[in-house]
Amino acid sequence: MTVTVARPGLLTTVQDLGRPGHAHLGVPRSGALDRPAHRLANRLVGNPETAAVLETTLLGCAVRVERAVTVAVTGAPCAVRVDGRPAAWAAPVRLPAGALLEVGPATRGVRSYVAFAGGIAVVPVLGSRSTDLLSGLGPPPLAAGDALPLGEPAGASGGADVVPCSGAPELVVLPLLLGPRDDWFTARSLASLARADFRVSPTSNRIGLRLDGPGLERAREGELLSEGMVLGAVQVPPSGRPVIFLADHPTTGGYPVVGVVPATALPAAAQAAPGTPVRFSPVTRPATGG
Repeated sequence: MTVTVARPGLLTTVQDLGRPGHAHLGVPRSGALDRPAHRLANRLVGNPETAAVLETTLLGCAVRVERAVTVAVTGAPCAVRVDGRPAAWAAPVRLPAGALLEVGPATRGVRSYVAFAGGIAVVPVLGSRSTDLLSGLGPPPLAAGDALPLGEPAGASGGADVVPCSGAPELVVLPLLLGPRDDWFTARSLASLARADFRVSPTSNRIGLRLDGPGLERAREGELLSEGMVLGAVQVPPSGRPVIFLADHPTTGGYPVVGVVPATALPAAAQAAPGTPVRFSPVTRPATGG
């Protein structure tokens, strides 16, 4: 069984929970940026949480199914239509054979997730079916006419008593664990992190959430030797404007990292549309005993 892409939208990719454990090879984790929304979509169609789904960006997508199948759309709220008729968002929907599923533009937030019973069954690379925009691993972003295979359904829908709305709030406040290179910035810059009004830049992508706003002033000159980068690292390039590394981030970098946003806060960052205000809530590293 296959689904055929009728309209790929701005950027639609195949994503599962990623390929952790390969940073030493220069391969980032990748995977769904809004993992709770990804897991919910799979639960609603009876898939294991590891199944691959479609991740859309801002404008949604449209696909046609070859045979009858159950689908669910979660993440950023959007209009869902089946052969032109309204259908439920964040609930299991049964598509008849040959039906056209239309996932509309996000009304709030950025990324919606489309799960099919059985999951998207493209060939795994390093144990994952995820598209990685940085390394090029996994299937390329979808184009019109692409046909994607589906796996065999695993079971009945798990259902959900309460469905969270993943659309970004009007203001995104992100906890920030300072370090390891916060000493590269002036005390005034670090103090301003809790007060500065940043906004999500239109140049943001799956690699990083770029922020427009006041630049952070350095206390030290020069550059670092390349060092390891982790998910959620807030790297500060020479412009002084922070970049929050998301799932397709590089595994090394030479600009100082002022702090790290915990992974549990990153779904909110991933759903922050261009222009959304962002603030940091810095947390100082706990003192260690001697």
